[in-house]
Amino acid sequence: MANIALIGASGRGGSRILKELSDRGHQVTAIARNPDRISALPGVKAVRGDVFDEAGLAGLLRGHDAVVSAVHFTSSDAKTLIGAVRASGVRRYVVMGGAGSLLAGGKPLIDSPDFPEAYKAEASRGAAFLELLKRTDDLDWSFVSPSAEIFEGERTGSFRLARTSFSWARTVAAFRSRISRWRSSTRSKSPGTFASVSPSAIKGARSR
Repeated sequence: MANIALIGASGRGGSRILKELSDRGHQVTAIARNPDRISALPGVKAVRGDVFDEAGLAGLLRGHDAVVSAVHFTSSDAKTLIGAVRASGVRRYVVMGGAGSLLAGGKPLIDSPDFPEAYKAEASRGAAFLELLKRTDDLDWSFVSPSAEIFEGERTGSFRLARTSFSWARTVAAFRSRISRWRSSTRSKSPGTFASVSPSAIKGARSR
């Protein structure tokens, strides 16, 4: 059993990570801007935190075995988050990333001509976050990315591990399928309908 701090515990991905940690018997400090939105679960303590307050956030993280970050990249600042973790003295840091930073055909997926415009801002910030982590040598970090195609559904308890690259043909096919569904959805929904996803496949990228 570990003592884990989860930043962004009330979000779509964060809330699922929170439940998984609770179900596995961990003690979790669930941090969110609005802690009243955090689910009441065994072993969970909900606290208010500001992702742009480095000193305040470091204080909330201090003393934990690990930190997990599950906030949108466009709603946070990489330097502040990484700085808070480093200042807290916690060495293990896991970030919920995005598929845009993965490589397809030897180049970043976000540079694909088929990459949906609606996701580019978030993916670009995510890629920048990953590059900053790669230059951080005093944290034991992992950047966890979902597959290109991922939707909410029933928990299966299984997943496939991959490296930083995968099939270009399958990637393009997946995004063309998503674009088709996204375009159809905009007839009755906003372009942000599919903008937030949660991880099901894992790509590990750890420092030294």
